[in-house]
Amino acid sequence: MTDPADRPLPSWRYAEPGRIIGRGHPAGDFLEAYDWRIVENRPGYLKLDVHLPAHLKNPRGQLFGGFTPTYVDLVALRTVSETRPAGDPPAWLTTLKMNVDYFEPIVKERFLLESEVVHRRKGTYLVQVRFRDPEGSLLAFAVVTLREVPR
Repeated sequence: MTDPADRPLPSWRYAEPGRIIGRGHPAGDFLEAYDWRIVENRPGYLKLDVHLPAHLKNPRGQLFGGFTPTYVDLVALRTVSETRPAGDPPAWLTTLKMNVDYFEPIVKERFLLESEVVHRRKGTYLVQVRFRDPEGSLLAFAVVTLREVPR
């Protein structure tokens, strides 16, 4: 059996400069996350300029509400993975709970996602994710709880 540390990284781990993910990740490819742009990235905080692909729109041209949590999950997981201390043992992250509140429909071609770790206790993280239009109006707000699971 091959040691997992000796396996090559999946292609999606190789992101172009200024991007969070490469091609080849199932959820990332569905959201076209390989085209998202990093606006700001610091430990515990990630701000992205993202777009709304046509296949994620409902018949009214809005982001279909059921896909909003996919954005939340992908961005929150990435924010936490960037926050974990370098010396921590390898772990998977699993989503325990998520709540999404919708304030305005997401209709513009581009919008901003802000993700921030607001609390960490042992291997549990509380992350908030905000969807904003380019002018800064809050469109949706999510809170997600993630937990580290040993590999």
